[in-house]
Amino acid sequence: MSDRSNTEEIWRDVDDHRASFEALSDRVWDMPETCYAEHRSAAEHEAELRRQGFRVTTGIAGIPTAMVGEAGEEGPVIAILGEYDALPGLSQEAGVAEHRPLEQGGNGHGCGHNLLGSASMLAATAVKQWMERNGVKGRVRYYGCPAEEGGGAKAFMVRAGAFDDVDVAISWHPESFTEVLQAHSLANTRIDFRFTGRASHAAAAPELGRSALDAVELTNIGVNYMREHMPSTARIHYAVIDAGGIAPNVVQAAAQVRYSVRAQTLPEMRKLVERVSNIARGAALMTETTLEIEVLSAVSNLLHNEAMAEAMSGAMQRLGPPQFDEADRAFAREIQGSLSPEEIAHTYRRFGLKQDASAGDEAMCSIIVPRDAPRIPMMGSTDLGDVSWVVPLVQLHGATCAVGTPFHSWQLTAQGKSPGAKKGMTHAAKVMAATAVAALGDPAVIEKARRELRELTAATPYESPIPPATQPPLRAMGGAR
Repeated sequence: MSDRSNTEEIWRDVDDHRASFEALSDRVWDMPETCYAEHRSAAEHEAELRRQGFRVTTGIAGIPTAMVGEAGEEGPVIAILGEYDALPGLSQEAGVAEHRPLEQGGNGHGCGHNLLGSASMLAATAVKQWMERNGVKGRVRYYGCPAEEGGGAKAFMVRAGAFDDVDVAISWHPESFTEVLQAHSLANTRIDFRFTGRASHAAAAPELGRSALDAVELTNIGVNYMREHMPSTARIHYAVIDAGGIAPNVVQAAAQVRYSVRAQTLPEMRKLVERVSNIARGAALMTETTLEIEVLSAVSNLLHNEAMAEAMSGAMQRLGPPQFDEADRAFAREIQGSLSPEEIAHTYRRFGLKQDASAGDEAMCSIIVPRDAPRIPMMGSTDLGDVSWVVPLVQLHGATCAVGTPFHSWQLTAQGKSPGAKKGMTHAAKVMAATAVAALGDPAVIEKARRELRELTAATPYESPIPPATQPPLRAMGGAR
């Protein structure tokens, strides 16, 4: 069977199952649970895997919400990766182009992971059906990966050996534009600094108090001074987890700050983490408080695999861009009405496109971004990075939202159940499924991809960025039951 015939056949297989996985994406959207707390969403994914006839293993790497569904026997192992965690504070009514939370302070799928996991399982299900019908030897696996939003679950799964026998890995992420991702991300560590001091009456006996909140503030001041003396490509952010209470007349005996430290490479990141930690140690010394340091999670930078990118690009070019209708574009224009012109223009620049008709200058993406477009490198982080160090990995961006939509926003959540988002989700599933079929149908694709990875990591073999004693932060991230 020709490549074209295989591709068209797998597209029909995706269409056969599309309705089931659109419904799955809706159910997950309706149950927005943050990292390591995705118990209901994980249960929905597990149930769907069993309905589709996969062999299911749960509790991967000791994480209750992580799972693998496998189908097939012998031959190459193709992993298709999905996610289903939400974000705090992004509750939003679906299909409404104004800020209208369903629950004040509630969670929401402001990064599209309800679509991400559903499309990946849809692709895996289609490949399973195609393999069974054509008698193809191989195994397709759906990896249900929780806690991408800061929890680093895939890094823990890699460390536990969950990808040791995988030949190639495929994933995607919702976006404003459609493209094969030019892999780039920052290595990242999430680390907590807990200070303990001594309470006292702030007015009657201030000399007896030792303020943990002062230590947090001094840490933040020290890190702000350090920003001038670190690589311009690095990023450091913080959130005060515990300010020590609401009473200003009590010297705060306990306080905690969480840092996210990012850099282009693991060695750079480790140096920055140590410098930030030294600043916190200095703050403890200045305030005569004690300090506890806990690494919650850490992820590696992404490695690009050109062999797999070529295979995915071929599948995407044969399929063409997603097809949106006027109703999809009309809702997208409503969403754009809540955005600034700068936000929309920034999205075009990020993908290396001019904001004109040649870039599909409309509310929903109608093109495939050329692979040689001069993109702005992604300065975020993802736990896919660790997978890319041990398995040849390829990822696509799939258009599911209005051009210019900021991620981690209510506008993204508002579009998560829209017909346009589901068209983009199905399109992404077709590209991933066709990429898997290309790898299964041509051993040279897998061999070339694996050889490229060996060459990339020959001088710097993979070393997990997670300290050996660190376990998945189920309780710290709210996922313990």
